[in-house]
Amino acid sequence: MSQEIAVIGSPDFTTGFRLAGVRKFADVPEDDKAAELDDAVAGMLTDDDVGILVMHEDDLEHLSRGVRNDVETSVEPVLVTLGGEGAGSGGLREQIKRAIGIDLMEED
Repeated sequence: MSQEIAVIGSPDFTTGFRLAGVRKFADVPEDDKAAELDDAVAGMLTDDDVGILVMHEDDLEHLSRGVRNDVETSVEPVLVTLGGEGAGSGGLREQIKRAIGIDLMEED
């Protein structure tokens, strides 16, 4: 069983991932973010097909305390955030390494 990448965020954020082939996504409009973000994240956390959940760092602030705690402590799917202070390949590399325990980009 293969694990899929899922993306949650504004349509502007998810479009690039969708063009790259990500099939699981939830578009959350900017003007209704507080109301819909919790439901979108909770749904992805219970989806057995999702192995990696990608969100924008800033969207974490819009989650309720309970859902934010659930997503930040989830082992599967693992949360990967983009943007904010951890932006760039180094930040993403460290998040993936921390999440799965190995460095996928390590050169032999």
